[in-house]
Amino acid sequence: MNYAIVDIETNGGVKITEISIFIFDGEKVIDEFTTLVNPEANIPAFITQLTGISAPMLAQAPKFYEIAKKVHEITEHAVFVAHNVNFDYGIIAKEFKNLGFPFKRRKLCTVRLSRKLLPGKNSYSLGNLCASEGITIAERHRARGDAEATVTLFKKLLKIDAQQEKSVLKTFLNPRSREATLPPLLPKSVFEALPEKPGVYYFKDRDKKIIYVGKAINIKQRVLSHLYDKKKKEVAMCMETADIGYTLTGSELLALLLESSEIKLHYPKYNRAQRRTKESVALFSYEDRSGVLHLAWNSHKLVQKPIAKFYTITEARSFVEKLCDTYELCPKYCHLQSNVSSCFHYQLKKCKGICSDKETIADYNKRVRAALQSICYQSENFIVKQPGIKGKEFGYALVINGFYKGFGYLSAPATSTKEYLEALIPHKDTRDIHRILLAYVKKNPEQLIELPSPKPGDLHLDTLF
Repeated sequence: MNYAIVDIETNGGVKITEISIFIFDGEKVIDEFTTLVNPEANIPAFITQLTGISAPMLAQAPKFYEIAKKVHEITEHAVFVAHNVNFDYGIIAKEFKNLGFPFKRRKLCTVRLSRKLLPGKNSYSLGNLCASEGITIAERHRARGDAEATVTLFKKLLKIDAQQEKSVLKTFLNPRSREATLPPLLPKSVFEALPEKPGVYYFKDRDKKIIYVGKAINIKQRVLSHLYDKKKKEVAMCMETADIGYTLTGSELLALLLESSEIKLHYPKYNRAQRRTKESVALFSYEDRSGVLHLAWNSHKLVQKPIAKFYTITEARSFVEKLCDTYELCPKYCHLQSNVSSCFHYQLKKCKGICSDKETIADYNKRVRAALQSICYQSENFIVKQPGIKGKEFGYALVINGFYKGFGYLSAPATSTKEYLEALIPHKDTRDIHRILLAYVKKNPEQLIELPSPKPGDLHLDTLF
């Protein structure tokens, strides 16, 4: 069996600047291909400082499409081996995909092999691992130097594996084995312990810091999809993942609600959406002296009963603009156009003329109320019925006085609002939570159960956010 032992250098992103491939037959190197690669992209100063590879060095180097045939041919009948193999393999496969050709090879990761065959190391980075094993790296952070050191390391790992009662190498090469798919820092036992149930999962780094929060109907299957994903962000995230925790929720809705809360609590580095936490702007409605209903926004602190909350004025304005278009409202009375007697939309026949006395106040207000109804819950006090986590358990999300208060679980539906409050796991209401719940109850109205207004003695509601 031949092994293509590969190392690449990049421009700090996904463009290759140097590639080195050693073909190893299990005993000796039988072929080699090393070259600089013109990435057709900028080379940051810190990359030049780290690798010594500069833009002038790459100016006359071949572009990837010029070496693609050689890379394909030299690796075609070999197992693709690299230190953190998913990184090197993923970038090379993407280069081929950009050219319209598939690149599929069996993979072996020397990080994962080392963790199995050389246990107990403080670090499994190539530099630290080679230092602890007495392997010299001729040129650190250059493709040929790192690839040659990986050959020496791999040769040592093969020798240790040959002395094992059960070959670790063969297990890793088994296409049904998940070992080759898992990130190098993640123990197989952690992945195997993941449930195939709805809930929220947490990717953690070696310091147990949460770096990503996600939700899933099937946690194990969703995590596996991350591990198979070759996008730059996914590969980088998986490379940092050393542990995965989870919380079962019983349903997708409760998982969505918990995910949103947890992202705002932990602010994970790989979660881009829903990370904003402070909603400073609120939408409200009022009636002027003529009886016309207005839509407006202001600082959240100055609005007693907000209809909706936003993170920025721009977001609030954009939201009102959409309502205005959808329900043919007047921009003048939605505070989108000021100091005008007649709005510009009336000239475009997008406003029915309330601002020009061409429409009755009653007809206009009817559309304003329809617009408001579209963004509000149909009831101020209700639960959304959901499956529980186990057995005949009953799950629910709770809204009191128009605000989400959290979710909880009971053995059976409660007979009073107080019982729901007592079993509640409190969570903050946010713009994202409102969006999730509103969309769900509109699509699944049969799961909404109205509740009587809570009594003053039920629980101190101000303690529930």
